[in-house]
Amino acid sequence: MAIPTVLVTFPADADRRTAIASALDDGVEVAYVEDLPESAVPDAVEAAAGLLSWVPTRELPDAAFDRLHAGQFVQTVSAGVDHLPLERFPDGVTLLSNAGAYAEPMAEHVLALYLALSKRLLVEHRKLEAGEFDQFRPNRRVAGSTVGIVGYGAIGQATARLLERLDVEVMAINRSGEADRPPAFLGTPDDLERVLRRVDGLVLSAPLTPETRGLVDAERLSMMADDAMLINVARGELIVQADLYEHLRTHPEFQAGLEAWWTEPVRHGEFSLDYPLLDLPNVIGCPHNSGQVPGIHEAGQARAARNLVAAVTGGEPVHVVDPELGY
Repeated sequence: MAIPTVLVTFPADADRRTAIASALDDGVEVAYVEDLPESAVPDAVEAAAGLLSWVPTRELPDAAFDRLHAGQFVQTVSAGVDHLPLERFPDGVTLLSNAGAYAEPMAEHVLALYLALSKRLLVEHRKLEAGEFDQFRPNRRVAGSTVGIVGYGAIGQATARLLERLDVEVMAINRSGEADRPPAFLGTPDDLERVLRRVDGLVLSAPLTPETRGLVDAERLSMMADDAMLINVARGELIVQADLYEHLRTHPEFQAGLEAWWTEPVRHGEFSLDYPLLDLPNVIGCPHNSGQVPGIHEAGQARAARNLVAAVTGGEPVHVVDPELGY
């Protein structure tokens, strides 16, 4: 029986190759596209049992990508797959995501934003820059506050664990309304209005799908308290940008911590905004860097490689993508 080959489609330095190798066993071989002559890449893609990729449609020439066939696995190193043209993958190719790979540092980022917004750190910093010493303006007590989390997967659950340690009540939503570790309240999308009307802050950590695109619009923003906080570590497209800008402009006590954007360099080739959100005093922005901590890429690639090895050796991989759902 032939030994299955895992083909890595992205450039990998020595540290990342070591991380990937740590996930392999004697029954799997690994090859790297960057080590092959261009003419050999299509045959290598066709012969591989599985591909380990960030964005295979960018990392492979069309002639190579088109050699994918039924029975193969494509494992992404990225947690989300909304940036991939799922319709281009042939029938019978199983796509695996790396969902949850970066959950812990992302949860820390959510906590940092929630604390910064609750304590109005950037708002008061800007006042000081303008010469205003607003010492007696109250900020928010974190203990006893309530946070809604839309998308109670690995990121949402890691976020809940951190917030609950600060005596924050968590109300979460996922598709099923079920989880191994439910928070104080766990509902389905049908419960979103109830959550919006209750919470002091809302965290978006759901995948981008047809159902979640434009989830937060003017109507739903109006359901939240005038001094509520919105934190997005998912995808910008979960929020209607024009509606958020207008809400922040007309509700100066409302605040937003934005880590994910509508047009970003990795997905779109540039960073741009349709509305000047960063000019508003009640917005904190981050360059989608919540997962950028030392060693995270090596750990994420090793994790993805282990899942792919399970798939190509007849095991039970996790995070199998349903093309109909988009994650």
